[in-house]
Amino acid sequence: MPRGRYSLHDPHHHTPLAEERFHCAPGPSGWRYVSQVTTPSGDPAGSVDLALDDLGRPIRLELHAASWQVRGAALDGVTWVRTDPTGTHATEGNVRAHAFTGTSPAFLIATARLLRLTPDSSATRVRLVAFTDPVLAPRTVDQSWALIKREAHATDNDPLTVDEYQVTALDTGEQHTVHLSGDVVLSAPGIELEDLESPPSTFR
Repeated sequence: MPRGRYSLHDPHHHTPLAEERFHCAPGPSGWRYVSQVTTPSGDPAGSVDLALDDLGRPIRLELHAASWQVRGAALDGVTWVRTDPTGTHATEGNVRAHAFTGTSPAFLIATARLLRLTPDSSATRVRLVAFTDPVLAPRTVDQSWALIKREAHATDNDPLTVDEYQVTALDTGEQHTVHLSGDVVLSAPGIELEDLESPPSTFR
């Protein structure tokens, strides 16, 4: 069960935004990721709880940020309920999309798990509902994912397999690179892996 800490920063200005302490693990029915998010000064800023089924579909999502809350799942596309800080207003949304995304590294793992690309696969288009900080506002985005390279790196224990993805935002054409190993993000725009207590899990 990997445990560790990511630092999150603005990908353009490199301003520190948050730290995310996480643990995650595959299970008999899929994969789960749980984290606590804090501000650079250490104050609580939210949490992430994401569970996927064995096909990589989100069977449960719970996000908290700035007293806003989102609960969602894959249902007729993806469906969610967003609740305001007072708890008096809740709005439901539904989009014909494949999954969710957001600032947490968990969503990069989840999208890669859903697509199950190989280096021989062609680029694959995916529609996601992004929840943007700080109020978890939903926005539908279209991306293209391609697995560019898969390499095994020697370590003191078992070899570490690293996947390099090219992700393209289809509305702007902007491209960026994501490096994943199992269920851990090694590097991505705005994300740095600062600490890892145990090796990444290997998906079947």
